[in-house]
Amino acid sequence: TGELIIGASDTVTKTYLLSRLEAFHKDYPDIRIRILNGTTSMVLDYLHAGQVDIAFASEAPDETVYSVRHCVDTHTIFVAAPDYLEFDKVYTMEEIAALPLILLERKASSRVYVERYFQDHGVQIHPEIELGSHNLLISLARIGLGVAGVTEELSLSGLNRGVVRKLHLAEEIPSRRVVLCTRRNTPPSAAAGRFMEMIRANHGFDRP
Repeated sequence: TGELIIGASDTVTKTYLLSRLEAFHKDYPDIRIRILNGTTSMVLDYLHAGQVDIAFASEAPDETVYSVRHCVDTHTIFVAAPDYLEFDKVYTMEEIAALPLILLERKASSRVYVERYFQDHGVQIHPEIELGSHNLLISLARIGLGVAGVTEELSLSGLNRGVVRKLHLAEEIPSRRVVLCTRRNTPPSAAAGRFMEMIRANHGFDRP
C-alpha cells in the first residue's frame, strides 16, 4: 500500500515511464500512483518542495541538491511529409532554420534545448507554428504545413508508417539525458524505493 508521486514531462511519461508504470502497477496494485506533469524546471521545483517523491528531468540538475541517476537518452530530429522536400539532401543548420518550422512552445525543455543548440552555433530559429502537444507536431508536418522538430522516440509510429520522413542533418543534434532525481539526504518513501529498485533491477542505472 501507499502512494507514489512522480514529476515528469509529457515526453518522458510517454517515452520512458508508461511501460515501467504498467509493470509496477501489476506488481503493486495497492500503491496509488500520481503524476504531476510539467517542464524539467517545474518538476524539480515540485521535488524540492516535497510535492513529488521522484522527478524525471531532461536537463542536468544541481547534484549538490539532488541525487541523480541516468535513465535513458532521447534524440531530437526534424521531420516532414514525404512529398514536402528533398530527403536525399543533407541540410545545414542554416538551411533548417530557413524552413517553415513547427516546434513545441517556448517553455518546453526540448524546445529550449534545440533553440540553445542552434544559438550556440550562431543560428537563430523562428518557428512559424508553436504547439503544446508533441502529437500535433507530427500531425501538422504530415499534412505539409512545415518541418517539425520532434523527439525521435516519440515519433516512431509516424516514421515507421511513412507519414513523415526524417531529414538528414550535417550536424546531428546531441542526445539529451533523462535522469531520475530524488532529494539528496532525504530517504525516498517506501513506494518510491520499490519503484526505483524495479528500474534498477530491470534496466539499471549509470550510477548507484
